[in-house]
Amino acid sequence: MAATAPDICLYFQAHQPNRLRAYSFFDIGVSPFYEDDALNGEIVQRVADHCYRPANAMFLELAERHGKKFKMALSISGVLIEQFEHHCPDVLESFVQLHDSGCVELLCETYYHSLCFRSCGREFTRQVKLQAKKIKEVFGAKPKVFRHTELVYFNELAAFVEDLGFKGMLAEGVDRVLHGRSPNHVYRSPNVKKLKTLTRNSTLSDDLGFRFADTAWSEHPLTAEKFAGWLAGERGDVVNLFLDYETIGEHQRAESGIFEFWRHLPEAAIAAGCRFVTPSEAIKRHKVAGEYDCHEITTWADIGKDLSPWKANPMQYEAKKKILDMRHDVKACKDPDFLHQWSKMQTSDHFYFMSTKGGDDGAVHGYFRPYASPYDAYVYFMNALSDLQVRA
Repeated sequence: MAATAPDICLYFQAHQPNRLRAYSFFDIGVSPFYEDDALNGEIVQRVADHCYRPANAMFLELAERHGKKFKMALSISGVLIEQFEHHCPDVLESFVQLHDSGCVELLCETYYHSLCFRSCGREFTRQVKLQAKKIKEVFGAKPKVFRHTELVYFNELAAFVEDLGFKGMLAEGVDRVLHGRSPNHVYRSPNVKKLKTLTRNSTLSDDLGFRFADTAWSEHPLTAEKFAGWLAGERGDVVNLFLDYETIGEHQRAESGIFEFWRHLPEAAIAAGCRFVTPSEAIKRHKVAGEYDCHEITTWADIGKDLSPWKANPMQYEAKKKILDMRHDVKACKDPDFLHQWSKMQTSDHFYFMSTKGGDDGAVHGYFRPYASPYDAYVYFMNALSDLQVRA
């Protein structure tokens, strides 16, 4: 065990896209309704039953039990907040109660969970400000730390985020950028003056996100005490555990023991000498250990940790080009509802569903895809965009 156990920075991302209905060529010019509202409501209610409701109740209980000794961070996409408001307002209220406990820091992202920065900095700024406004309205909080969709990170983006007023940013701890260094430190992009970067410990995060319920895994079953020992034995200043919130109860079902694990982890980690910190506390407590010089675009997705899940085949390229080509016509309409509808089509999941990857990456894409094939995802998306274009 290390002489001094590192801090633990725990962060969860909560997001659900607005999935499209089987929008055909014959609907173009006839129906302006693109989303499968029934399916979206069914899925968000299912995930709420499996994850959001029980996980929020569990973490609220942990906050009350451990007080200031247990802390975590959350980011909830604007499009998911809208679904809560529409389909299950009680879930949104439970998130508000969890935040009001004082154990949760809320982070900022793009409202529509989009990947628009490289295409249009002005549109990116609009979406970030819209998200910050929504967080203020719902939770009464002003986010200080930023995480881009799918943990997208690179030097130019870090500088842009700093100019928007954020103090810190999250990134995937990519080995080819770390060059043998540990992700368990606070870093800084060479393009910024003060913004600090927290890099995800992918090994320990994926132990919880992907391997936890795998009975073939050599460490199965993973107990809270065992994992706390791993955390305490890590070298560095802060271990960043970044995961999808839906991992708890939805991707890793209750019968896997995931809830029991999380109920006992804070106590086990504290007993092992670890301290839970929020992202803002982590960047305030620890000095910069070096530069995280990231020239390429990195993400936390797939084996490549790049943009290939959303930008690797002709369908994805064509869909991305078409929606971006429409932005001037859409904004010229000066219709907030029309702009909102077009903006929701930028959600990264639409392009993720079009991925034709195979192997382990392809299996993950197939798990999330609500359509029979990537081609169907492309056809429905392009038909809906054609109708939007006609209306514009």
